[in-house]
Amino acid sequence: MRLFLLLLFVHGPLSAAVLHTGYGQRYADIAAAATEARPGDTILLYNGSYSGNQDLQHLKGSPGKWIYIIAKKRSAVVYEGGNFAWHGSDVAYLHIEGIVFTKQTGNGLNFDDGSSYSTPAHHIVLQHCTFRDMAANGNNDLLKLSGVDDLIVQQCTFLNGAAGGSGIDMVGCHRSIIRQCHFENMGANAIQMKGGSSDILIEACRFQNAGGRAINLGGSTGTAFFRPADANYEATDLKVQSCVFTGSGVPVAFAGCTRSSVVNNTICKPARWVIRILQENKDTIRFVKCSDNIFRNNLIYVDDQLRLACSTGPGTVPESFIFSNNLWFQTGNPAWKPQLPVAEHHSITGKDPLLRGDYSIPDDSPAAGAGARLTHPERDYNGNRFLSQRAIGAFEVMH
Repeated sequence: MRLFLLLLFVHGPLSAAVLHTGYGQRYADIAAAATEARPGDTILLYNGSYSGNQDLQHLKGSPGKWIYIIAKKRSAVVYEGGNFAWHGSDVAYLHIEGIVFTKQTGNGLNFDDGSSYSTPAHHIVLQHCTFRDMAANGNNDLLKLSGVDDLIVQQCTFLNGAAGGSGIDMVGCHRSIIRQCHFENMGANAIQMKGGSSDILIEACRFQNAGGRAINLGGSTGTAFFRPADANYEATDLKVQSCVFTGSGVPVAFAGCTRSSVVNNTICKPARWVIRILQENKDTIRFVKCSDNIFRNNLIYVDDQLRLACSTGPGTVPESFIFSNNLWFQTGNPAWKPQLPVAEHHSITGKDPLLRGDYSIPDDSPAAGAGARLTHPERDYNGNRFLSQRAIGAFEVMH
């Protein structure tokens, strides 16, 4: 992935046009610039607060000639209000950086395939952007993605989502990465991946009071909205690794997903459960049951508000899950052990992990060197390489 980003910048807008956009510039708003932009161009946004409802329909770069949409100064370009900030269907090869989206009433930033499921929007990078303060309370998302492939969201911040919405809602999205992002005060969830979504990595993110379900691996999608149309799962091949969770009703919900893994994360003081195993799409003829998922090398630190470590719903196959090498500790009750649907291998219970204020661990923590030997994730929350005998949790011990 680093090679991909390096090539992106090397083959970026060299000798291409720069479209100066904003107050006092040739292009008054991004919608006007988008109608003129060609592969390889840069839309340079000047500082200021701009209105929402900007249309980026069919804005496309090409391989080696991405279109860059860049704030002249990071976080000084703000798109405020409107039903949405920007909406783009069938967009491709876009790199968007340094922009703030705030106070929309529908969805904040919205990219989709224009309901042409065979031609997804694709190759989009969002970096150093902020999504905040939804001006709505329903199923309204800060970042709405329907039929988007080959997406990277990195080093972005998501704050104060709608009560019934997501920070990032992904319907039928594939081959994507969400990395080093911060989610705080979400509603229903921080990230949801459903509707046939697959091959998505969530890595080194921070989730703080990130909703009823901080991460929803799957969900419940109407039959007409699946991408691909014949998918027999809500989501598959999802990875959550090297992340830190504090608060939330449940940090991780496996909801109709398969072949997905939650590995080397630190989970601190969830309100109700540590994980849930659910089957919310009830069409058992078409859809496989929630099954064949992994929960491994996670550090779980709870208090007495926890209901259960694992809540299991009907129509699932919890016996197909693998639990191993997790450390479980409840403050004030060293005798506490989690009730899990299957036996766990090499678990640690009753030992204080000695969490520091930043959720890292010292070298005398019982989590140090106690993780299962794995190839991935390669790096911890801070970007340090895991040792061959790795730690449990999101942080490797630094000697």
